[in-house]
Amino acid sequence: MLDHPPRSKNRLALITGASSGIGAGFARHAASQGFDVALCARRLDRLEALAKEIKATWSVEAFAVEADLSVRDAPEKIIGSIADRDRSVDVLVNNAGFSIPKGFAWSPLEAQRNFLAVTVEAPTALSHLVVGDMIKNRWGRIINISSITAFSQGGKGHTLYPGGKSFLVKFSQSLNAETKNYGVHVSAICPGFVKTEFHLANDMDDQMRNKDAWYWQTPEDIAVESWRRNEKGVEVIVPGFVPKIAATFLKLVPEQLSTPFTRKAAEGYYVGDG
Repeated sequence: MLDHPPRSKNRLALITGASSGIGAGFARHAASQGFDVALCARRLDRLEALAKEIKATWSVEAFAVEADLSVRDAPEKIIGSIADRDRSVDVLVNNAGFSIPKGFAWSPLEAQRNFLAVTVEAPTALSHLVVGDMIKNRWGRIINISSITAFSQGGKGHTLYPGGKSFLVKFSQSLNAETKNYGVHVSAICPGFVKTEFHLANDMDDQMRNKDAWYWQTPEDIAVESWRRNEKGVEVIVPGFVPKIAATFLKLVPEQLSTPFTRKAAEGYYVGDG
């Protein structure tokens, strides 16, 4: 039998996609609030480096859980590895994600299925695996990282992205309605432009490099506001002043008027049919 460290008195936050960007921002913020953190992603070396940094800075427990969320049974294995440490998840941040900038017909079906697995299936499964204990304990937090794109009408490229992110919004609202009376808060976070490696990983670096810097947010900005407002029970959170204006426009202006603007904007992030 493996020897595990004595169980910490701290609550545990599980963050997916924690190797960089918004996930790492949430991991650092959770640690700064006195939470132990389980860091989940595919890049084990980065997770271990971040865990070491967090331990040294905030004196909380931090450990890596290597996983590829496009694999169907990954959520069960993640929660199983945490249970092996005699721990349960008190805060779940479903942050892992990617996008497919090419047109739907020109992208492999496997890539589309992987997108759905990471964006829709994994957050659903992880939430289901942890929410029962949260309800039993009458305390829990689930934070689903969506996007301001969830409010758009869609356009060329990133074909499944608006639908996948819209799912996270509606899922969060429905689950929060079911669990809020048990002390479990569920929120969808809908950021705008954030300074992360997301655009580089999705072959969009050239499109994003020259965008105006004044409305970009940092992962820390996202984590701090999202954590604070989730604690207050807010279901849908749009961090930052400019994204709030954009989200209001997308939600209130009739689609026949807003669609030409959103479609034109989407073409700026399309990498072609080939």
